[in-house]
Amino acid sequence: MKRHGTRRPAGVLLALTAACGLLLTGCSGDGDSGASRSDASYDGGSGGTAPLPAPDGTGRYEGGEREGEQGSRDVAPEPDHLSTFALDVDTASYGYARRTLDEGRLPDPSTVRPEEFVNSFRQDYPRPDGDSFTVTVDGARSDAEDWSLVRVGLATRTAEADGERAPAALTFVIDISGSMGEPGRLDLAQEALGTMTDRLRDDDSVALVTFSDEAETVLPMTRLGGNRGEIHDAIDGLEPTDSTNLGAGVETGYETAVEGLRGGATNRVVLVSDALANTGETEADAILERIAESRREHGITLFGVGVGSDYGDALMERLADRGDGHTVYVSDEADAREVFCEELPRNIELTARDAKAQVAFDPETVAEFRLVGYDNRRVADEDFRNDRVDGGEVGPGHTVTALYAVRTRPGAQGHLATATVRWLDPDSRTPHEETGDLETDGLAESVWRARPRLAVTATAAYFADALRSPGHRDSALPGAPGLGELSERAGTLAARTEDAEVRELAEAIRTADRLD
Repeated sequence: MKRHGTRRPAGVLLALTAACGLLLTGCSGDGDSGASRSDASYDGGSGGTAPLPAPDGTGRYEGGEREGEQGSRDVAPEPDHLSTFALDVDTASYGYARRTLDEGRLPDPSTVRPEEFVNSFRQDYPRPDGDSFTVTVDGARSDAEDWSLVRVGLATRTAEADGERAPAALTFVIDISGSMGEPGRLDLAQEALGTMTDRLRDDDSVALVTFSDEAETVLPMTRLGGNRGEIHDAIDGLEPTDSTNLGAGVETGYETAVEGLRGGATNRVVLVSDALANTGETEADAILERIAESRREHGITLFGVGVGSDYGDALMERLADRGDGHTVYVSDEADAREVFCEELPRNIELTARDAKAQVAFDPETVAEFRLVGYDNRRVADEDFRNDRVDGGEVGPGHTVTALYAVRTRPGAQGHLATATVRWLDPDSRTPHEETGDLETDGLAESVWRARPRLAVTATAAYFADALRSPGHRDSALPGAPGLGELSERAGTLAARTEDAEVRELAEAIRTADRLD
């Protein structure tokens, strides 16, 4: 795997656009091959799309868009060899799917987002030294002739030690509607928030807003130092009641965050809810429009924490995507402690705003391709360098992985793809770019014999794709095994990696196979 340092975008490289392709995303792992990093620029226009045909002999895709698939099964034909999307570090879809399977049900295909499955797993991409990205591009041949899985992996710097980060000003917006009385909802949030209160620094601040049929600021922005008892009392006093006016909760939460805004601190709204809005404004776009000014002017980001066996997945995801944040899902005490006590304090800062990725596939070597997932995060190719167009927000310690199904031309050799990530500095709003490249000889000979983290990425993507397919029996991804074989592959990977999260993935696939 080759890597080199940053250089500024060079206009002379624009001529390479037609020969390069877009790759990118989530939290992927190591691969057999690699990427070189440089700072190249590509201007691309969007092109049409067509359904992805099944590779010869698979018999698994007959054309047409299936329920829950949206645009993720589209393939870019010639001459369009660009793919552009906003970065996304959400993982809620995978967590909710596991919860549903544990309860003996297959998840609704519309709630399965492959990129969130992929981004749920630890990766070992190299990290940059400063507030930048590394771009790792690798891939492996699938079991379908001429088809490969190509992975684009982006990584930010490691999160600083707790004592070295800027102070945090966190406004917690807690759903106390009647549905939150179910075990594993409000009680779970209270336990985790209480533990987090003990772990945050004295110079951090928290505010507490609750909502049911109305919203109320229970605790204004309050420094932790000397006030932990008061904060614990506010958390312990939460009780479920009435209906769910989520719109009022978000609006009051942002008002409280603006009132308690701290200069030099990271200001964030943390929404904890089952997102089953049934009173007041229930549409994400309308809710966000009501807080648009404070969100844009003050740069306050939204972190959505989903809970509950019945969960408004689509609403929470839309709020987070449009609210410059991301979502997670917690199903038990271990999840809650990880999110509130480890992930949130560790990743309070932002290292990149409005981050987008563009992958350019080389038409000399690539016959067709499609991005797996990111259905709601697609960006017009010509808007890649339009910094007024919304992208994704990414913090330190994050990785983003994007997976592509790529059909190479028979016998083709040479350059395969170039991936570019563009982002704005959180403070100065100065744009930056990094790139990575992949050659055909960088593809591992088999997905299953590739380095473990690439194999885990493929397994997670195959699993998500199978759950989105009718009957959940066959995946439309090229070379996809059935759930039974995939379960065995995942079990072998779990033993190979000695990774508890991969073992849980194998168990989830076994459960889905049994339920199917």
